[in-house]
Amino acid sequence: MTLPDKQTSALRVRSFRALLRQVLHLEEPPQRTALAFAIGVFIAFCPAYGLHTAMAILCAWLFGLNVVALLAGAFVNNPWTIVPILGATYWTGARLLGRPETPPFNWDDLSFAGIYTQVAPYLIPFIVGGLVLSLIGALVSYPLAHLFILRYRSPHREESSPSLPPSDQVR
Repeated sequence: MTLPDKQTSALRVRSFRALLRQVLHLEEPPQRTALAFAIGVFIAFCPAYGLHTAMAILCAWLFGLNVVALLAGAFVNNPWTIVPILGATYWTGARLLGRPETPPFNWDDLSFAGIYTQVAPYLIPFIVGGLVLSLIGALVSYPLAHLFILRYRSPHREESSPSLPPSDQVR
């Protein structure tokens, strides 16, 4: 049995909020959580498509970083963002390498060798653009994540909620 669209959407929002709360309430320094998120964002823009989840888990294991924060950063690249990320990746690499024109694609030869020959001119700009955007994404996401975590965990946030009356006044 499937849930109606509104219930499914609400469930996704609740699960995202639960994941966000889990990441923000980690018992580790905010710098470390922000670093894990930034490495995840680096992985999100990395041109090794199909390996992002494995790379995030491997980085978490190798460097002892939080896997939830790493995956949250890596999943910046998701089905809704993949097309703009792929376009920006190629465009950035092509501009940096001085290749303003996109090579034509011949749909008449769809053999493995024909596709390889036609895709090869896209490969270097794609790798260069992916690495540049990965670095920029990580450098931008670290301070933003750190600031967000600090604000979320700040002590005055707890003070804003109404406090309970002293126990001697409760009857």
